[in-house]
Formats: sequence, structure tokens, C-alpha cells
Amino acid sequence: MKAVLDACVLYPTVLREILMGCAAAGLYTPLFSERILREWTRATLKLGPAAQVIAEGEAASLRASFPKAIVREHANIEARLSLPDPNDVHVLAVAIAGHADCIVTFNAQDFPRHLLAEEGVERRDPDGFLWELWSRHPQDVGRVVAAVHATACRLSGEDFTLKSLLKRAKLNRLAKAIQSGANQSGT
Repeated sequence: MKAVLDACVLYPTVLREILMGCAAAGLYTPLFSERILREWTRATLKLGPAAQVIAEGEAASLRASFPKAIVREHANIEARLSLPDPNDVHVLAVAIAGHADCIVTFNAQDFPRHLLAEEGVERRDPDGFLWELWSRHPQDVGRVVAAVHATACRLSGEDFTLKSLLKRAKLNRLAKAIQSGANQSGT
């Protein structure tokens, strides 16, 4: 499965790390453009100049780790498309050019399902997308989530629960599924 990652799902660190960890595990193929990466890194400026520098370094790491994920922008595809927010047309164009199955985004209103369906693309919210990956590959997704949780606790100096971390990342369905799986296995 190929999925375009919108800038809004790259912005939150925990969500980005889980998405990219699942991609590194071979559970799906991520796609994005230079413009999507720029939107993400520019959005971090509101957290201060240091945050943007960190995000730019993380974007460089994504480029190096996933060189085939970069889809070149196609003005000819963009020119024929229309979405409620014209600033999001480039994301759909990336999905079309990259032969993506879906766009992973929080912005449901900006990507109407019927317009995406005309192009053979689905809109997926990150929680549903990751839940689907978990339902097919619970051990692999579980390992990724556990690693992200451990790193987040270590870097923050806090010992918060996995459930609270996932809920802060707006991954409620995934949190319930992982908790249910842990309860069934007796852990």
C-alpha cells in the first residue's frame, strides 16, 4: 500500500515516528513531496527557530531514509484538479503521480472523499490508517509503538503510559486495540 503523508501528520513527533517506523518495517510505502516537507518544517516555526532547525534536520533524515518516497511535483496534474482548499491540490497531485492508494491526513474537509475517489485515491485519518496496519501486523506495529513510547519517555524524562501517549497523538482507536491485544496476551 502506498500512502501520501500530508504535512499535518508529519508535524506531531510521536505520530510521525510511528508512521515512519511502520514504513521502515515495510508495512506500507510512504510518499511525500518537497513541498509537503517544507510545509511541515515551516509550521514548526511557531514553536521557535530552534524547532524549525530540528524539523529541517528530521526532514533531511526522512529524505535519506526514504529516498523513493519523494514524488516530484507535477504542475500539469495540479492544473486539472480542484479541492475546497486550493493550497491542498498539490497533495492530491502527489498521490496521483505516485500512484498512491490513500492520503493520510487530519484534514477531512479539505479532501472530500468523492473528489478523491474520482482519482482512485482514499482519504485516511492517521488513527484509522495505523489501526488497519495494526490489525494486519499487530506484532510489527506493536514493536514500532513500543520503541516510540520508550524514546518519548527517555527524551522527555517522564514515565507516561502508552495509552496517554497515543491519546495525545490522537490515536485513540490504535490505543484501544493495542491495550486490548495486551490484555488478551496477559501483559
